[in-house]
Amino acid sequence: MALYQAPSFEALERLSRSRDADLVRRELVQPERIRGRGAQSNRSGRFETHQRDGFDDGWGSVEPLPLFETVEHVERARTIITRNDSPDIGFDRSINAYRGCEHGCSYCFARPTHAYLGHSAGLDFERDIYVKTNAVEALRAELAARTYRPRPIAMGTNTDPYQPAERTHRLTRGILEVMLETRHPVLITTKSALVVRDLDLLSELAKLGLAKVALSVTSMDHRLSRKMEPRASSPARRLEAIRLLSEAGVPTAISASPMIPAINDMELERILDAGKAQGALSASMILLRLPGEVRDVFREWLLRHFPDRVRHVLSLVRDTRGGRDNDPRFGSRMVGEGPYATLLRQRFEKARARYGLDARLPPLRTDLFEPPSIESRQLSLF
Repeated sequence: MALYQAPSFEALERLSRSRDADLVRRELVQPERIRGRGAQSNRSGRFETHQRDGFDDGWGSVEPLPLFETVEHVERARTIITRNDSPDIGFDRSINAYRGCEHGCSYCFARPTHAYLGHSAGLDFERDIYVKTNAVEALRAELAARTYRPRPIAMGTNTDPYQPAERTHRLTRGILEVMLETRHPVLITTKSALVVRDLDLLSELAKLGLAKVALSVTSMDHRLSRKMEPRASSPARRLEAIRLLSEAGVPTAISASPMIPAINDMELERILDAGKAQGALSASMILLRLPGEVRDVFREWLLRHFPDRVRHVLSLVRDTRGGRDNDPRFGSRMVGEGPYATLLRQRFEKARARYGLDARLPPLRTDLFEPPSIESRQLSLF
């Protein structure tokens, strides 16, 4: 293991202009070690003292460096409902049963949160998955509190509730079972066709006006989708999930998010058209944003897959963020500003109206809520 100084932003852009492809590859992890991953490096977290990375220095290594395989960590959550007061999102509470996400989207805004766990926002975010094994138990306890007042709970706001770990742990299904038992409203956003596994629960919740689902589709090109979201479901399977959910009576939306300048923005209308054809009732769009370490991860992804477009893409991103890589201000962080962002928003509005996706999904009910019963470990005095 040797000390490794990660390349600066300026160095990365110089590399993108270089004709020496071998030089570009040497700055990043070898592709064969990160098959099925989105990040191209594994820099230490911002709270760590040193930057370290394993590499072959050419001095007679005995065996190849290992693959970046997924490692699951057990976590016992003290609380499971997270609250926020952000004015530009449509919910004030959410649940994330997992930390980290194996889907591997290089642009995921949640990547910087892994630094608080002592991990990298790069490959560690995709392979070190924290499983909140007591998520269902914690939810029941919070919903049973006498002071609790129901409001829609969103899932998939930070990490995908139907990422590969869900096949084994089934925490999302357990949470939906509690939602149905207590008649509690829930919103789900996902990139996985695994959501149809829970069609029985979602359809029952939808009959009561308690569930809505949004499928995120970023490209109709399977090859591009595999580069952008290596371990997410294919576009065809996500569209099929929209169809199955819609046929089961679950209000379903399609989310063309994020739109990345000069990478997938030309597909905006096609994505909305395909979503409508499969039964989506509404549509949304979010412009790419690059907070914190996401800037590094995304730039390195561009260097690997689109080295000829790095300068153009980053220039357009800065044009939408007031000359910076990211604009965290409420009101503009989701939509951007400037000519490019305005044109993209106009295209979206026109396409949404053309395909009949401009209707708002019906509001979820909160008047049916029934607190769950909790078996007390101590006899009541009254």
